[in-house]
Amino acid sequence: MNIQEFKEGKTLIVDKPLNWTSFDVVNKLRWNLKQKLNVKKIKVGHAGTLDPLATGVLVICTGKNTKLIETLQAGEKTYTGTILLGKTTPSYDLETEYDQEFPTEHIDKDLMEGVRTALIGEQDQMPPIFSAKQVDGRRAYDLARAGKEVKLKTNRITISDFTIDASRFPEVDFEISCSKGTYIRSIAHDFGKALQSGGTLIALRRTRSGEQRIEDAKSVDQWIEIIRNAEEPLEQ
Repeated sequence: MNIQEFKEGKTLIVDKPLNWTSFDVVNKLRWNLKQKLNVKKIKVGHAGTLDPLATGVLVICTGKNTKLIETLQAGEKTYTGTILLGKTTPSYDLETEYDQEFPTEHIDKDLMEGVRTALIGEQDQMPPIFSAKQVDGRRAYDLARAGKEVKLKTNRITISDFTIDASRFPEVDFEISCSKGTYIRSIAHDFGKALQSGGTLIALRRTRSGEQRIEDAKSVDQWIEIIRNAEEPLEQ
């Protein structure tokens, strides 16, 4: 691979590691590209944020391919993960501590199936207060972490497919395909609430973003190795 391809424009499929922000990935790859190319600036961006506690497909664009970001992030996404029933956290995931416990003894297969099917389709979804949504020029999670009241508006989303496996109850494994802007943490919360209990997202992995699939992804370290070993352009 020629290093000049990265400068001109390339789309990279990264398997984002746990506890990294999407910006961590961008910054790491940008730094290595600048070092290899010996330049002060190069355009690098991501098409669709992943939470730090999520892993999987993160699409990174360089050079002129950053113009494709809006189109790339508009595609449908597929996730796998696990919801823990009977407990909730303020962030709807494990970023914050459990704050409430609920009964789960009444939850059976039929009740879960009814809730599962009810969540499929077009709907209004309330984002978590611990999200990157802008509120009066500030990120919602900054306000939430400061203990301030956060008022958010609903998003119109579509869930096209939602399958569950409750063989490890009260942990429920799932696979879900949904539109851009869907918060899986909110789905976990809404799933638990509809079961007259509570729900917390305890694991999440994005396996598809539009046409980009996890089978084609490389780790951050693998991409760094490719960048460092990329061939220099031939002298004209």
